[in-house]
Amino acid sequence: MRCLTRFAAALGLLLCNSLCHGQDDMTAGIAAPGDYRYTIRHGGLDRMVRVHVPKGFDAAKPQTLIVALHGGGGSMDYQADDANYGLISLSERQGVVLVFPNGFSRLRRGTLATWNAGTCCGTARDRDVDDVGFIRQVVANLQQQMVVDRSRIFATGMSNGAMMAYRLACEASDVFSAIAAVAGTDNTRRCAPARPVSVLHIHARNDPMVPFDGGFSSNTRLRAATSEFSSVSDTMARWARHDACSATPQTVLAVPGARCEAYPSCGSGAQVKLCVTETGGHSWPGGQKARGEAPSQAVSANALMWEFFNRP
Repeated sequence: MRCLTRFAAALGLLLCNSLCHGQDDMTAGIAAPGDYRYTIRHGGLDRMVRVHVPKGFDAAKPQTLIVALHGGGGSMDYQADDANYGLISLSERQGVVLVFPNGFSRLRRGTLATWNAGTCCGTARDRDVDDVGFIRQVVANLQQQMVVDRSRIFATGMSNGAMMAYRLACEASDVFSAIAAVAGTDNTRRCAPARPVSVLHIHARNDPMVPFDGGFSSNTRLRAATSEFSSVSDTMARWARHDACSATPQTVLAVPGARCEAYPSCGSGAQVKLCVTETGGHSWPGGQKARGEAPSQAVSANALMWEFFNRP
């Protein structure tokens, strides 16, 4: 089995090398659809990023960017695997450019990577890696490579990636207008966004890894990589205050196995919304990757996210 896994990984790398564009030059313009892989230098570290440009790409039109952040212990390639999250399919359906940065990893392949999202996670946190600066540089480089709609730059993430999306909302509100966080709460050490950032939070009520009600993870390895997690309710209350929303949310969606509520009357047109599934554990709703249990199919995280990013 281990040999088959290594063969599959090698085959995937071979196919990418033959189908992907570029390797290191994140200054050359992007004029065609495809997958682009880059290594850039930031903060004294070599950092990797993968960019997916959909088939309908028109270089003359301003592009929407979604920065997609993998979970702790993952990688940009894991997040970009359509069998896990379906984000490439979303890109092709909606014509959006996807950006997959890689977290900090001590391994050349970039695997087992983490994000410095505040009190989480792992080596990235312990070394105080400048992940905000790295992602800022990635976006700035892309703005030189293609025409980007600066009002439509979004971030999403899973678990530790969701936590990193919250840190971007806190410290890069001049870049990101909205985030969608899945299975990861706001664990920033300090937060003072310069402008309102819209927040969609998606979480399973029975998540054992990042508990809905906060506290320590059920995973012993993750316990060592972080301190106590903030709760979903504290996270939503915090962002309702940041975005000057009314304190009491209103139910906006109720289906078997899931419900969503939104905080009304937010300032500057921002929106704060929470969607909760009853089952699914620590997973991406509507996805295929099981993490202890199958993801909830009551709602689709991708559909909820895209609707949220495209609201009037």
